[in-house]
Amino acid sequence: MSFFCHQVSYTTDARNRLLHNPHDRFEAIRTPIENLGGKLQSSFFALGPFDVLVISEFPDDVSPAAISVAFSQGGAIASIHTIPLLPLAEARDLQSDSALPRWPLRAGFALAAAAGR
Repeated sequence: MSFFCHQVSYTTDARNRLLHNPHDRFEAIRTPIENLGGKLQSSFFALGPFDVLVISEFPDDVSPAAISVAFSQGGAIASIHTIPLLPLAEARDLQSDSALPRWPLRAGFALAAAAGR
């Protein structure tokens, strides 16, 4: 299984709805994660350049692009950056750069999703 960090920004409309009607939005992201065979490890609201930080675990054959598309389908996501993570224990065991996993877009994947498209 592979770990991923998802930096998520809501659309302005979604952010306003959340502020006026707060409820557990993390349950809404659990379904797309589980539909791809993944597991939601932890999630946080963030104070900074993005609104939410999610740590997930997925089977090795799931691409960061597939994860980003699954998150974006609800229409509340303005942008999502999905970053593959390397656990410290695995990083210590690396002997060379050639042992690093290679995804289609090398350093991760960023997808800007427009609401309503």
